[in-house]
Amino acid sequence: MGDTDTIGVLPHDDGHNRRLRDHVRPEAWPGRPAAGVYDLVAIGAGTAGLVASGGAALLGARAALIERAYLGGDCLVTGCVPSKTLIASAKVAHTARRSAPFGVRTGPVEVDFPAVMERVRRVRADVARHDGAEGMRKRGVDVLFGIARFTGPRSLDLDGTEVRFRRAVICTGGRPDVPDVPGLRENGLTSETVFNITELPARLVVVGGGPIGCELAQAMARLGSRVTILQRGDRLLPKDDPDAGAMLADVFRDEGIEVRFGTTPTRVERDASGLRVEIQGPSGAEVLRADQILVAAGRRPNIEHLGLDAAGVASDSRGVTVDWRHRTTNSRVYAAGDVCSPFQFTHAAYAQAEYACLNALLPFRLNARDRVMSWTTFTDPEVAHAGMGWNALQELQGRIDTYTQPLELNDRAQAEGCTRGFARIHCRRGTDRILAATVVAPHAGEIIVPLSVAITNGWRLRHFHKTIFAYPTWGEVIRKIADEWKFSTLTPTTKGLVGWWLRWSRLWN
Repeated sequence: MGDTDTIGVLPHDDGHNRRLRDHVRPEAWPGRPAAGVYDLVAIGAGTAGLVASGGAALLGARAALIERAYLGGDCLVTGCVPSKTLIASAKVAHTARRSAPFGVRTGPVEVDFPAVMERVRRVRADVARHDGAEGMRKRGVDVLFGIARFTGPRSLDLDGTEVRFRRAVICTGGRPDVPDVPGLRENGLTSETVFNITELPARLVVVGGGPIGCELAQAMARLGSRVTILQRGDRLLPKDDPDAGAMLADVFRDEGIEVRFGTTPTRVERDASGLRVEIQGPSGAEVLRADQILVAAGRRPNIEHLGLDAAGVASDSRGVTVDWRHRTTNSRVYAAGDVCSPFQFTHAAYAQAEYACLNALLPFRLNARDRVMSWTTFTDPEVAHAGMGWNALQELQGRIDTYTQPLELNDRAQAEGCTRGFARIHCRRGTDRILAATVVAPHAGEIIVPLSVAITNGWRLRHFHKTIFAYPTWGEVIRKIADEWKFSTLTPTTKGLVGWWLRWSRLWN
């Protein structure tokens, strides 16, 4: 829902970007409202809008998808796809530099940054066909480009054309929130513009130590930038286990990234030698020099200009207000994704849109809040979590048992020379019922999957204990935690009974 000229498809003359636009914003797209009244209209064509409208069409509904910029939204254009592609190149460079301990010698590692960014644009264009306008039309969705605004509880204005609906799903997503610091908006990059650059900044300041800031800071440092992170709080990844943030900070420092806690920018100015960044931190006021500054200080929902009042849809600074069905205060209007959710993830948007679509069109009701959320920050090591969040776990202190397995005890980690990390599982006290889990490790996003499945389906540690894990694998950290729990159940009474049996059995053997 951003400005089509600024959200990450520069340079305009790049062939990959032309392919991207051909898929997700065709120049001569003929789509206009076709139905008199749509069964479901999705406003915003990011992940949530694609899922909601595509699901409605699959059910046989008359469905429309409205987008003011590009189909695919943040995930495709400015988020998951380009960032993980950039991270992949950075990891290759990092691996090449540290090959000597593995007995492999290379020459000096040279990063061709324009080629790295060209690959980012190529992969993004390749993936775009999955979210393309033509593909959605073939699924039975009317794809409509333009700016939509509610004119009533059952109607929209689309650039002067009325669109009527039985149900609507607001899927307009969010955008980077740039703090009100003099010069920061004018001189700063965000996740919507950072993938436009074609020249590696020699000095990069990153504002924010959340997932986006950490991922891009490490990637740019591995590609050759000298990176400084300014984090307002006292740890990285403040929504995750503090031990995960502390471990990541140590990794960053070892890789040459400067991490400054309790520090914020106060003014940014550009001069002949680059950027002059004034900061305020524990030691007082200082000045940093940089070539670029990247703002990753949170996001805000795209709710302005939607005409929510005309539709009777309530909202606040966090976005559109929804209930457990993902229904708004207008019973005909639902919402899904970043515009209404505290979970700013593509997979969260997918899951919420799925339930919003079904709740909007079908007679049964699905409780979207019953679903277990997991997430991964794709740093190296990755930080993954499933189940209750850290703050909720703190409220249960004294009522949970926590089991931790250091990664250095995992044989696969030793073989690959990646021993920084841990797996941690929280259970309801006195039981093996899993409430939450955190994994810090290479491939943590994959390791967390069975734990997320376990929490969702009520599995317990005993189910992992009786499972035979292949050796040597990263996933064995889960089995070892299950073993730790099992050993904890061996009480003195149990050991005494076993000892009595062994002594008695010796008499007969």
